[in-house]
Amino acid sequence: MNTELTDPMPDRAIDGASLAALLGAGIGALAMGLFVILHVAGLYSAPGLYGPAGGVSGRTTFAVLLWLAAWAILHSRWKGEVPAPDSVSRVVRATVALVALGLVATFPPLWKLF
Repeated sequence: MNTELTDPMPDRAIDGASLAALLGAGIGALAMGLFVILHVAGLYSAPGLYGPAGGVSGRTTFAVLLWLAAWAILHSRWKGEVPAPDSVSRVVRATVALVALGLVATFPPLWKLF
């Protein structure tokens, strides 16, 4: 039995479409965090799209719509491109930073600052 690990898709490279999906996810995560912070600060109140959930249903829906829009725009611009390795690392770092900021913004201890 051969137990050697091999790359299941050795001829596949990271392309612009996959980077668009990655960065789009980071933008969506940041959007969710910003909607939460704006709500807590009293600057924006999303409508409740589902009664029992209240405003959180509106905030999450709008964040998902922003994620989809960002993904669609980036995908249309970057599809078919093969980015340079330094571009890949920049997009990955930006995505990690955006997700981290979005996640931190959803924590209640942070809300006390507003």
